[in-house]
Amino acid sequence: MLLREIAEMEQVSSRRSTVGQVGLLHAVTQAAAERKVALADALTSYLPCTLAAMEAGLIDEYAASRVFEATACVSEGVAAEVDSLLAGRFENRNPPALRRLVNSLLMRVDPEGYERRRQEKVAARRLEIRHGDHGSSTLFAELPSDRAQALYAACDRDALAKKRQGDKRTMDQLRLDALVERCLGGHGCVGKPKAQIFVHIDLPTLLGLRDNPGELAGCGDISPEMARVIAFDADSVWNRIVDEPMTGLPIDLGRENYRPPSAMRKYLHVTHRTCSMPGCTRPAQYTDLDHAQAWKDGGRTDKANMRPLCRVHHVLRDEPGWTFTTNDTGALTVTTPNGRSYTEDPTGFG
Repeated sequence: MLLREIAEMEQVSSRRSTVGQVGLLHAVTQAAAERKVALADALTSYLPCTLAAMEAGLIDEYAASRVFEATACVSEGVAAEVDSLLAGRFENRNPPALRRLVNSLLMRVDPEGYERRRQEKVAARRLEIRHGDHGSSTLFAELPSDRAQALYAACDRDALAKKRQGDKRTMDQLRLDALVERCLGGHGCVGKPKAQIFVHIDLPTLLGLRDNPGELAGCGDISPEMARVIAFDADSVWNRIVDEPMTGLPIDLGRENYRPPSAMRKYLHVTHRTCSMPGCTRPAQYTDLDHAQAWKDGGRTDKANMRPLCRVHHVLRDEPGWTFTTNDTGALTVTTPNGRSYTEDPTGFG
């Protein structure tokens, strides 16, 4: 295997020499060669489970690099512990889902270190502009995930409202134009409804009795400290969801209604958190609600038969050879035209 060969090369050559050889062999830049050599070193030393998954064809080199990048900020001992916990969890996880899992494991293995790094990231927040060609520039913002999620959701909501009014611009164009309007005070920005962002936290953690991770829907696990800050912020634009049985929400509307009312929609958004398609992380509040058993075939509008699917995966359901089935708990299993099946993990962690 190429990465093993690179690691063996470094055993008889200096790091500088190895990087130079890799750069020439693969016709890549110095920076790219350095990343590949560092990846080879990590996989063959303290990330053996990730390497084994790659050699077994469960993940590719890019996915393996996501594990390496996410653990590069901790000691090799902590990284090795996270790697061991990944065993058996690689299959059917795309690179973003795999990195989210690594971050969740890091929070559990090294909670104090995670919180320290989170605070350092907050302190290092920045906005950068890079001017490109043909009169176009790119803005890069590095900021806390909850703020980034709220900004994106607000722009997405503005864009969707215009699209429903018949606007011919694409959703990407509408979201970007909405950001410009909000930042520069364009027409229609005052009095806009707040975006729907869900932050999940269990009751003991909310009360400070435990320190279990919270979850920012669509982003993944967040530290208990961050979850409590959001939950108790009087000016918060996020919906605090305490994970206790909810009352006052309909759980079964039978055959009387095709479209779920707002209370049912919020219940499904809270319980599913993201699009039900395995590997998709689009927040549930920005998806369609789909009947698992079609309404025309007798499907009911209830919590077991309804599930959120983003527009891309909602349309995919109608493609030839694709089947979408739901079990009694509402978990979705997708079977592709080649016969392979993938089941939604409602927690995003198991």
